[in-house]
Amino acid sequence: MHFNSQAGAGASDETGRSLLEAAGEVFAEEGFRQATVREICRRAGANIAAVNYHFGDKETLYAEVLRYAHQKAFEKYPLVPRLRAGASPAAQLHAFVKSFLLRLFDQGPTSWFGRMMLREMIEPTEALDHLLEERMRPMTRQLREIVAAILHCGPEEDRVRLCSLSVVSQCVFYHHCRRIVSQLFPEQPLDASAAGVLADHITRFSLAALTHLPESQPPGGRRRRCRRNAAPKMNP
Repeated sequence: MHFNSQAGAGASDETGRSLLEAAGEVFAEEGFRQATVREICRRAGANIAAVNYHFGDKETLYAEVLRYAHQKAFEKYPLVPRLRAGASPAAQLHAFVKSFLLRLFDQGPTSWFGRMMLREMIEPTEALDHLLEERMRPMTRQLREIVAAILHCGPEEDRVRLCSLSVVSQCVFYHHCRRIVSQLFPEQPLDASAAGVLADHITRFSLAALTHLPESQPPGGRRRRCRRNAAPKMNP
């Protein structure tokens, strides 16, 4: 299976956009392998040959839907919303987490992206490789810089990578495990209305852990701890 790394040539006209919208719904529901061009064209109200005409093939359409949904998500909820000059790393982390949660909980193209990415974790395609390089690596780099500033160390250190993954894991848990959480804790809202409360919790929880994080634990040795500081404030 080969995915073209370039955008579909016909994605900018009305039929192309209708195909993207319909394909986003179908791919999110069925996954790449089970989705059919016939169903996508039916929902788009387009001729069965429209996908080939506008995008070349199903693979290129899928890759373009991922880009389209990702772009829409970040246009609506930027990576780190505008903060005042000199905002603290803690405030930047809170903004990063809240924006991330809003993208996960939002409806429309943003929700397609979250559901498609969930399927990619189970059945990865080559389209994910292109998206990682084009779109997601900058997001990872920014989070590592924020975490490194909180830890007062370089962004390439192992503990920065691991802590960044832990922050992201807390966010995606509420999306990927939404059904289970809703059944276990029906009082817990899991939509955009809960983004602020969850962002507060994830940020405070992460800051408390980061503040008391050991610098290293040599194999078989005693744990060496960082100098303890008060947890950074989230206020920008």
